[in-house]
Formats: sequence, C-alpha cells, structure tokens
Amino acid sequence: MSGAVDPGPGPGPAAERWRSGLAGWAIPDDIAAAAPEPPWGFPPAIFAERAERALAERSDSPSQRRAVEAVPDGGTVLDVGVGGGAGSLPLVPPAARLVGVDEGADLLAAFAAAADRLGVAHQEVQGSWPAVAPEVAPADVVVCHHVLYNVADLVPFAAALTSHARNRVVVEISGDHPTSNLNPLWLAIHGIERPTSPTAEDAVAVLGEMGLAVAHDSFERVWQRLGASRADRVAMTRRRLCVGPDRDAEIDALLEPDDEAQTRRTVTIWWDGSA
Repeated sequence: MSGAVDPGPGPGPAAERWRSGLAGWAIPDDIAAAAPEPPWGFPPAIFAERAERALAERSDSPSQRRAVEAVPDGGTVLDVGVGGGAGSLPLVPPAARLVGVDEGADLLAAFAAAADRLGVAHQEVQGSWPAVAPEVAPADVVVCHHVLYNVADLVPFAAALTSHARNRVVVEISGDHPTSNLNPLWLAIHGIERPTSPTAEDAVAVLGEMGLAVAHDSFERVWQRLGASRADRVAMTRRRLCVGPDRDAEIDALLEPDDEAQTRRTVTIWWDGSA
C-alpha cells in the first residue's frame, strides 16, 4: 500500500523541549499509586457528544475553514485520533470519504455510526499513529484534533501526517496543555505546582524545526465540560486528581459554576502535505 512513512529529520532542540515538557506532566508516583481509579482517559460518550455538537454547529472555525478549502469535491479526509469524528464529519461535503484512525475500538464504532447516519463512505483503522501509518493510504487532507499533547515523539508523528496528505495537514490543539485548567486544584488538593509548558507555540516550533512551512491561527472555543451534570464533573475531576469521593465537597467548591461558560484559546496549525 502507498503511504510509506519518511521518518524525517531527527529531533532537534525544540523537539527535545517538547518531549521534556510533556514528561513534566507525569503524575508523581506516590499520588498515582494511591489513586482509587486510573486518572487518564475519557468516557466514549464524551467523544460522541463532541462530534454531534460539531456537526450541529458547523462552526466557521479556522480548523474547519483551512480543511474545507483544501478538500476537493468528492475528496478523502484522514482523521488521526478520530475520537467520535468531530474533526472530520463536518467536512462532509465536500469530502465524500472519511478514514478514521484511533486506538479505541469503541471510539471507532462511535465514529462509524456517526458516518453512517451522515451517509458518507468511511473506513476505520485501529492502532496508534504512526505505527499503523503504513497500513493507511494517503488522503487529500489529514486532520488531527487534540492529540499532540499525548505525543512525546512529535517529529515522527508529524512526518507521518505530512506523508499521508496530498494537499494539507490541519492540526487543532488547545493553546495550553488540556489539563492545565486543573492546575489550581492540584495546588489546593495536593500542594503541587503543575507545569505550564509545553504550549501550542512549542508545537509550532517543533514543526518549523522539521522544515515544514507551518501557519497557525488562534481562536476561542467553548470547552466541553467533563460530564452532563455537576456530579459527573466532580467525579471526573476527582479521577484526574487521583483522590476519592471523600474530597468531593472540596472539589465542588473549587470548580467554576455550571452556568459559567468556559472558553479556551485554541490553535489551528496547517501545512502542505507531501503525498
């Protein structure tokens, strides 16, 4: 199959800063060992809800705009870290075929169901990127939403995105680490100062270091709350903080009110593909 990955250049100073910055987000061993439940991960329903909201809103965000303008009528979009499909489903039309890559079978099933409801042709590939990249054919546009902060080795990851895009790669990430909003709670609950890097600008620096001619744009996005109810939000926050229900009242007091919309700086990064 076409779509072989050029590993690209080795990591430079910006890539090493990215890697070391992400390493700083590791939860201290003693806190992780005492956690009543695993602190990472999201319920699959959150990804499905995000995709449904993206389809309903069809927002004119820089991410959607930069992708749509590079998709020919009847074109193909590859969505890496597809989740429920929030990054690719709104691109139909002009896209007529979507390919979703994700590690989670439940997430791929949710994406497939949403694509069926939309009436668009689709394919699912289970596995981690770029390990499964050789199994995936190039597409007109590659999108990758809210994945980079989970990628320590950004150079080979981005190189595989580039080699699979005929026209353009469009990446969307939050301006700061997606759990940085919990930094005040980590300080209050555990007395720990959490990191403030890396940021979206650090990702742009890595991509530029690779020789990619990247462009980027910032905008404000209403951030999806973790859970449909206040109790759900407290429970998910408790999980993130590695504590039990005995801290629920304290967490509830620290969280912002439910009627207060939470917006976060979001960054769209795009560059030309090489497929």
